[in-house]
Amino acid sequence: MELSEDDLALINTLQIAPRLSWADASEVLGVHATTLAARWDRLRAAGASWVTAHLVGDPKQMCLAFVAVDCEMHRREHVTASLAAVPEIVTVEEAASNRDLMLTVVTRSLEEFSTKVAARLKGTEGLVKYQTALCTRLHTGGDAWRLNILSKAQQASLRALARPGQSGPERPDAVREPLPASHLDLLPYLAKDGRATAADIARGLGRNPATVQRQLNRVLASGILSLRCEVAQRYSSFPVTCQWFVNVPAGQHEAAAAEIRSIRNVRLSASTTGPTNFVIIMWLQSLASVMDAELALQQKVPGIELVESVVMLTTVKRVGWMLNEDSTASGAVVVDAQGLEFAG
Repeated sequence: MELSEDDLALINTLQIAPRLSWADASEVLGVHATTLAARWDRLRAAGASWVTAHLVGDPKQMCLAFVAVDCEMHRREHVTASLAAVPEIVTVEEAASNRDLMLTVVTRSLEEFSTKVAARLKGTEGLVKYQTALCTRLHTGGDAWRLNILSKAQQASLRALARPGQSGPERPDAVREPLPASHLDLLPYLAKDGRATAADIARGLGRNPATVQRQLNRVLASGILSLRCEVAQRYSSFPVTCQWFVNVPAGQHEAAAAEIRSIRNVRLSASTTGPTNFVIIMWLQSLASVMDAELALQQKVPGIELVESVVMLTTVKRVGWMLNEDSTASGAVVVDAQGLEFAG
């Protein structure tokens, strides 16, 4: 399967406004709504693109960690499968370095990381050792990455359309009350399909659609979830993932993050604890681009020290979604909600 420019334009649209109605998308793209809906169904069925919702991982609200894992060579497959089955381990990647696996972990607290994840790591047969870097500030996440197929005018229109229907997170200083369990029940459905309607979720939960609509509105406005439209990496024109562990001078993290954010390849940047104090992840066009990216980082961030670069061989799981070897979505989603796992 190859993606057309029209396919990529639709994916770019949903990157900007993941829950946009097909009628509104039609106005921006100049394509009939039913055509867009059919095109999206085809992309989803092929595993080429999907919309999901996941916990934000903002250190102000929860615990985000990056974990490097070493395992016995002949047990690597077993260790990978075991860790991918853990809901809190949202991303699992095989690395071409002295680290066998790179994990991204999101838990509701540091205590939960210790009890649910660290305990699982220690009990995994074949896992030799692991090293954890805790995120102290998330500067840029994968939900902000864009294909940039659309014109600036189209992108601006989509951002304007997205706001009314997606109340957006509350102010950073707002006091948030924890969502009740009845609202958290919606999260597995949104993980499986970030565009799921209240009617879709109501059928699954056996609830009144009007009640679920109110709950859905509150969940989307709560600020705990990040909605993102993903694309299989093989179709993105950026098939290589590279992660850097770097040191940024103290007091310059915000300025560095602003400069790094201007590099379009960046998927994630975060301040961390550990031997280094900053993590950067990019999607690149080729291995030769690694050197170009490092030069760009050194030019944009004075005093940055590039300590280690890690190229990923394959992504087994990305933000809860299990992937095929060709980077397309398998349809299986591991979610953290009463131990439920959705597959399809």
